[in-house]
Amino acid sequence: MTDPEPHVTVDGFLGGRLQIRQPQNGYRAATDPVFLAAWVPAKSGESVLELGCGVGVASLCLGARIEGLSQTGLELQADYAALARQNVEINGIPLQVVEGDLTRMPANLKEQSFDHVLANPPFFPEGSVSKPQDGGKSLAFVNDNSTGIWIDAGLRRLRAGGVFSMVHLSEQLGEILAGLSGRAGDITILPVTARKNKPAKRVLVRATKAARGPLRLLSPFVVHSGDEHVQGQPDYSPEAEGILRLGKGFERG
Repeated sequence: MTDPEPHVTVDGFLGGRLQIRQPQNGYRAATDPVFLAAWVPAKSGESVLELGCGVGVASLCLGARIEGLSQTGLELQADYAALARQNVEINGIPLQVVEGDLTRMPANLKEQSFDHVLANPPFFPEGSVSKPQDGGKSLAFVNDNSTGIWIDAGLRRLRAGGVFSMVHLSEQLGEILAGLSGRAGDITILPVTARKNKPAKRVLVRATKAARGPLRLLSPFVVHSGDEHVQGQPDYSPEAEGILRLGKGFERG
């Protein structure tokens, strides 16, 4: 692999199985898209759409775990879409990257229905990112109370019986459930907590379009072992280690 150009880094995911080019500054993918990919219950031969795919981490992690998927990623920002296409080529995992806005869905995507839609929406309220070093970070992190817009866009692109999967802040759970109400059921919620006995700051949510099954709240997914971090020592829990290092999916829910 050639050296990356200035302001772009190459980072390993799934224990180095994936090599991902991403901006040195601005939004940088970490564990959330990897957990999201592990949460998607896709099977070989199914179609998948990721809303706001960034540099492609979630979709590429999903494709690394499950062969034979037909994957599409929609990304608003041209620089991130370009990096996503480079990452597709570098890692040899099929993913069509479409540049466009989920609020003005590109015509070719409007004509399609998918088996799965996944989303990792912006997390932080506007103004909470201090002095972003590029517009990509501010665009990626602004949450203008648009969670419902992401859910609506995702459900519109799902076939009946298709599955919508999302990772978001736990404080957004009410808005997530409101967006799914009357349109999707069989809702499963997995709280994500950094350590045992700590509050869950993330939730993974999954729902089936046009289903009527009951809501299920799972026991928390604990990312780190031990009560406190010890400097210089890796401390992922066995479940997190299997997902982040070995590319496994969640074996519950």
